[in-house]
Amino acid sequence: MKHFFRQTCIAFTILFISYNSFGQKKDSYATKIDSLIQVTNPRSFNGVVFIQQNGKIKYEKAYGYSDFNKKSVLKISDRFSTMSIAKQITATLILQEVEKGTIDLQTPIRKYLPDFKYSWADTITVHQLLNNTSGLNSEDMDKSLKFKPGAAFNYSNIGYYVAGQVLEKQSHKSFQELVTALFKKCKMTNSYYPNEINNKFLTKGHTIKKDGTYKFNEKLNFDIHNYFGSHLIVSAPDLAKWNECLHNGKLLKPVTYKMMTSYSITNTHKLFSEKPIGYGYGLRINDKDSIMEIGHTGFHPSEGFTAVNLYYPKTKTSVIVMENQANENFDIAYYFEQEIRKIIKESNLLK
Repeated sequence: MKHFFRQTCIAFTILFISYNSFGQKKDSYATKIDSLIQVTNPRSFNGVVFIQQNGKIKYEKAYGYSDFNKKSVLKISDRFSTMSIAKQITATLILQEVEKGTIDLQTPIRKYLPDFKYSWADTITVHQLLNNTSGLNSEDMDKSLKFKPGAAFNYSNIGYYVAGQVLEKQSHKSFQELVTALFKKCKMTNSYYPNEINNKFLTKGHTIKKDGTYKFNEKLNFDIHNYFGSHLIVSAPDLAKWNECLHNGKLLKPVTYKMMTSYSITNTHKLFSEKPIGYGYGLRINDKDSIMEIGHTGFHPSEGFTAVNLYYPKTKTSVIVMENQANENFDIAYYFEQEIRKIIKESNLLK
């Protein structure tokens, strides 16, 4: 009897140790992120990290200040600028119009904007605007095209402004109305279209200069031209809700979603890899790695925001990092976003 009891205790102890070891191994990404965001070299972290899988929160942490001057503590519910993450939201709204038959992706935009003064409206399509192959300059419509539409990739914020004009014209609704309804559908109750009332909800941005000093940005210089491709107001948890909606069939039909997440052009980006990966409609499509990855970054040093929104379809995992600071030294601008991505990709979370 004593022998049986002793053997049972030993077995239970081994099981307990094994369970704890598994738990520690499984949760090691949390410990690694906790340690990472406290380092100060090559720069410091100031923002939120939010990881969700299958609708369940796996990690959430706010670290630093919402206002560097007042030392007010940052909260997980604080709102940030989406910056270029807004592109996938605009693209989704356009694709909803495609499903209704009001927009054809392959038709030159002259059909939708007949009074547009630019001759390139005769050749550039909505498809080319959405996947950055229009040839348009990044910020200036008056400059000549960089290449024949469709021939190459050139990241263009102004391209999304033009796409937004088509969206408003064909939907007969303002972008504010469309975004507000979309956020409501996804239950993003802590996210907003930027306007005079909603701007007060936005966390202030900080520009980190190359000499290490910072500039507190009391007022943003985003204007209505930027909203389609570069600026909406969201919280990190709401961005995870957005991922759940977009990537799980709640916003687009399967065939339309496939169009959004397919690609005909590739491009490199510092955060993802040195090798070119696909660019769909407002989304980078990384199907060259061992784990399928869909995502986009946001970076605006003059306004003081940095972000990445990643989604892993196999495990329905969202990895979101949003900072209310941006470093003018681009070599280290995405340091924490890159390192957190690396930690997650090496963890058991995505297995």
